Amino acid sequence: PDFAVGKKKYLAELISSALLIARYFPNDQAAIDALEAERSAVEQQLEELIEEHGGEDGLLEDAKNEKDKLTKASVAARLKELRAQRPKSRPGSGQGDLWKADQDPDADEWKALEECLSLFEKESELAGEIKTAQEALMQRVIAQFAKLTPDEIKTLVVDDKWLSSLSSAVQSELDRVSQTLTGRVQKLAERYATPLPQILDEVATLAARVDSHLHKMGVSWK
Repeated sequence: PDFAVGKKKYLAELISSALLIARYFPNDQAAIDALEAERSAVEQQLEELIEEHGGEDGLLEDAKNEKDKLTKASVAARLKELRAQRPKSRPGSGQGDLWKADQDPDADEWKALEECLSLFEKESELAGEIKTAQEALMQRVIAQFAKLTPDEIKTLVVDDKWLSSLSSAVQSELDRVSQTLTGRVQKLAERYATPLPQILDEVATLAARVDSHLHKMGVSWK
């Protein structure tokens, strides 16, 4: 028993869950990544909505909590407050709710609050789905880890871990050398961008100019 525990611990340190997921459960991870991308998109929409309407005198200003923050609970509370302010129809009138959108002075605020609450709820729902999916995936990883064969362990460690890391390191070194050579070539190109005959002509022109100045000063350097 002690040996088995020690062996499992050793293998767990040698083989990460990421290696197992990449080889055996890529579709599960892709599904989680898609959920996380969707959640990020919802969070971005929520941030933009709050930035647009959450400032001073904004449509969401009255929905902030005591810490001056907009939360799912504070937005829901403000909606409840507005709902309580709506006038109701007289009993037996058969007209239902008399609160009309075109007559509602808080219509724009109501719309912003409902959109904000919907995004908060969607973000919360996606967070729950991600957590559930991650937990289910980890259970599958644990089960897979327990039944790994020696050949599978070798493949994971040698091919997926060591050779992959070596390949990445080699590629990084190649990229570094390539960038260094490119930089040196650019410097050489800049250094020798002017043709030699043109340089000689410029030198001759400058020399003649210097000689003229010296001659005017009564000095001869030849």
